[in-house]
Amino acid sequence: MQATTPSSPVSSPPLASSAPSVDASSSSESGAVQLPASGVARLAHLGVIEASGDDAIRFLNGQLSNDLNQLSPTQARLAAFCSAKGRMQASFVVLQRDKGDVLLVCSADLLAPTLKRMSMFVMRAKAKLRDASADFAVYGLLGQSTSTLDAGATAPWSATNVADASVVQLYPAQGLARQLLLSPTSAPAPAGPSLALADWQSSEVLSGVATVSAAVVEAFVPQMLNFESVGGVSFKKGCYPGQEVVARSQFRGTLKRRAYIAQLPFSDSGAPVAAGQALFSSLDPDQPCGLVVQAARSAQGPWLAIVSMQTSAAEAGELRLGGPNGAPLALLPLPYALLEDI
Repeated sequence: MQATTPSSPVSSPPLASSAPSVDASSSSESGAVQLPASGVARLAHLGVIEASGDDAIRFLNGQLSNDLNQLSPTQARLAAFCSAKGRMQASFVVLQRDKGDVLLVCSADLLAPTLKRMSMFVMRAKAKLRDASADFAVYGLLGQSTSTLDAGATAPWSATNVADASVVQLYPAQGLARQLLLSPTSAPAPAGPSLALADWQSSEVLSGVATVSAAVVEAFVPQMLNFESVGGVSFKKGCYPGQEVVARSQFRGTLKRRAYIAQLPFSDSGAPVAAGQALFSSLDPDQPCGLVVQAARSAQGPWLAIVSMQTSAAEAGELRLGGPNGAPLALLPLPYALLEDI
């Protein structure tokens, strides 16, 4: 299987000005967070929308930020569903089954309103959308538990279908392979040691690829979550809701916020972190400088989070969670390069 990814960030050069990284000594009070070497986790926090019909791909291509015209059973897509103002209402991992149906995996707490809104635009298209969450079990596979894909299918968003199951290669975390597996709910769970959901969610954060949930609906344009750098936006496709705003943010230099990975100190590991919490910078402590996008507490204790924030605050000053006197946050290096050019 030969897999390619649109606008692949893997080989892109890093920006000259990147996020500040944590000094090794600052994250080693009990050692840096280390993920398990392998494991399988059932991901009940994710839901599945199925799109079927002759016009399913054409319809979805007109709704989402990525180009789906070349979607195939060997290549999945990351994509955003935006409002007319370019704000993300949901994010999807999109894959095609061998029989032609398209599956969209998203945060379960957004599935119902997103399905309702997308269905409003179907009109005369020969496409049908439905909630297929009851039909599929969604698993996260980490490290040595990942399924073997065909040669050449190791790049992010490579995909394969085996029998009734579908596997998508995700962005790695700490050098560990990560995959999304969808199989019929009647099928047995994949082989491998059980992985705590918290460890899988930590791997999601450490991959730097965010999933939009109900707590942060319409808070970001895709680039504020680095979606253009992880294969989630096409700037060469046709129109979709919010496309003009997304393109203007990219090409007119108006983007002042980016996504970063953050960690609370081990000494503050008990402080709760949740999507939607505000961030504050010592540069301007009276105004929030960003938001928590998603968070996870690893088995080792410290909270990890993907945060979207002003680039100026990321480059200087001290960061605090929830208020100017909240728990301090340290930024970790992104595991991928940010694209300078599209």
